[in-house]
Amino acid sequence: MQDTGILDSRKLPDDGFLELWDAIILPSETKDRLLSQAVLNFTLRSKVNRAELPLHGVILLVGEPGTGKTSLARGLAARTAQVISSEAGFWYIEVDPHSLTSSALGKSQRAVTELLGNKIPERAAKQPVIVLLDEVEALATDRSKLSLEANPIDVHRATDAVLAQLDQLAANYPNLLFIATSNFPKAIDSAFVSRADLILTVGLPNQEACRAILTSTIEAVGESYPKVKAILTNPGFNQVVSMCVGLDGRRIRKLVIAACTYRKEVAFDPNELSIADLSLAIEHEQQQLQTIQGESKSE
Repeated sequence: MQDTGILDSRKLPDDGFLELWDAIILPSETKDRLLSQAVLNFTLRSKVNRAELPLHGVILLVGEPGTGKTSLARGLAARTAQVISSEAGFWYIEVDPHSLTSSALGKSQRAVTELLGNKIPERAAKQPVIVLLDEVEALATDRSKLSLEANPIDVHRATDAVLAQLDQLAANYPNLLFIATSNFPKAIDSAFVSRADLILTVGLPNQEACRAILTSTIEAVGESYPKVKAILTNPGFNQVVSMCVGLDGRRIRKLVIAACTYRKEVAFDPNELSIADLSLAIEHEQQQLQTIQGESKSE
């Protein structure tokens, strides 16, 4: 039975997570900086005075939905465990923030305290641990924007508990690293943000990244349907890549499948997929995105 508040728990490095690290298309210098920060947490942090260098063991990834923050965090956890030698081995814990929140007075605070104050320290006492706090704004909600009339006081207390426990963990467990993600950084409490050792914005892919994402997706489909790979050498491929700019990585990867839905013969045999099908899918996705953005601005 899964512990309350824990969505996933496993030994690191994990092969599936390492594949995510390789699949996320980001500038190499960005990945290198992330990995370096994670490594420093397990090498430098235990050797410096926290009063002089207040490392909290927190990396915060922010950006729009679909930019790969969660996959990047999981991949970073596995890659960090891979490059650092530890006899005890690394352990990964992924927190489910929504299972910790409750409208019952005091319940959220107790759940947070139990997880961060007991369960995670128990594991960190045995071996290095990397914890993913996905959608961290659900746990560390910006208290300055909360109304006590609209929001139960328990929401405030849960944020207080998160901050208090982070401070305790930072002081007592230098072999513990939190990787937090958020689609809504303005909703995160400023006190949590100030505790982050590194804040990285994961943006939308540029044209070069769009090409790499689209290419890898088509090649993956091409493993089973070889004729699909012909799209990569089609003279119109450059234009298709340009059309992808402005879309997030998740949307770009799903475009290849979406392109197979415009003609029934392609659904039955994806080998029939054409550059025109792909162009139509991208055009439709861009229109949908513009509609959604327009509705958001009008609200």
